[in-house]
Amino acid sequence: MRTHFKTTAAVAAAALALTALTGCGGGSAGGSADAGDGRIQIMVGGLDKVIYLPARLTQQLGYFKAEGLNVTLLTEPAGVQATTSLVSGDVQGVVGFYDHTLDLQAKNKQVESVVQLAHAPGEVEVVANKAASELTSAKDFKGKKLGVTGLGSSTDFLTKYLAVKNGVQVNEFTPVAVGAGQTFLSALEQGSIQGGMTTDPTVAQVVNKKIGKVLIDMRTPEGSKEALGGPYPSSSLYMNTDWVNSHKDTVQKLANAFVKTLKWMSTHTPEQIAEKMPADYAQGGKELYVQAIKDTLPMFTKDGVMPADGPATVERVLKAFNPTLKNATIDLKKTYTTEFVKK
Repeated sequence: MRTHFKTTAAVAAAALALTALTGCGGGSAGGSADAGDGRIQIMVGGLDKVIYLPARLTQQLGYFKAEGLNVTLLTEPAGVQATTSLVSGDVQGVVGFYDHTLDLQAKNKQVESVVQLAHAPGEVEVVANKAASELTSAKDFKGKKLGVTGLGSSTDFLTKYLAVKNGVQVNEFTPVAVGAGQTFLSALEQGSIQGGMTTDPTVAQVVNKKIGKVLIDMRTPEGSKEALGGPYPSSSLYMNTDWVNSHKDTVQKLANAFVKTLKWMSTHTPEQIAEKMPADYAQGGKELYVQAIKDTLPMFTKDGVMPADGPATVERVLKAFNPTLKNATIDLKKTYTTEFVKK
């Protein structure tokens, strides 16, 4: 992961710009919020992405408020930038991919998943129609320009693993940071990338606009197993371990709220879920957004508990291509806790 520290001022400006997005009151920008009064700032690696839907949905359902929390949700286009905000102390938590906890431990930073929202990546490798004849599987990644949300992001990690697993070295293709949504769609349409890894609702729009098709689908546990060899815990609420240990009451309230949401999602239809979300999240139209939720729903856990063999799959995937992790000894038990969700 390329960690490029943003200035607190930049994050503060982003926080101010994004206060309009936050349904529950605006805690002050920056990391000075004291959880003693229930004010929490959580950075999400793309608030409108369906893979991170539980964050916004928890707020929409009023579950944070019910726990006495005043949660401000901020957004960054890629998980790697969200992680930077956590490490630099600008936010108390991140809703992003669990794999960053392993990457950070290898860099002597102790971060842990406290609610495991998903047991599959929810990611899809799509190919542009123009390149479909020459890009038929991960074996064809060689020489291609492939879109990822950001360099050092989880889409970057997974693209590299799929390449290496299929005999293509990481220096034999070019990852291109194209974000998600409109920027991804434009890159695919204009041919600046031949394919790329993204999530819903972008996937639904790619297919609907007929500019590309699905190549590798990891939105279900079955798809994850086929592509990665096992369950791949992805979307999670992760926090600095020191902060968790010194704010257990607050973390418990956050866990309560998120687990309530996961249970609610498991007993409601994609239409009912879409109904609760902000209207502007349905960028390609309501019908397409409902389809995006339906296709992605299988990735979510119902209880926030880490799947037993999930962390080992993530470690194996990361060690296959990541030089920082290859020879590092990772204590997987320190990368997550089930203490709060099991209560």
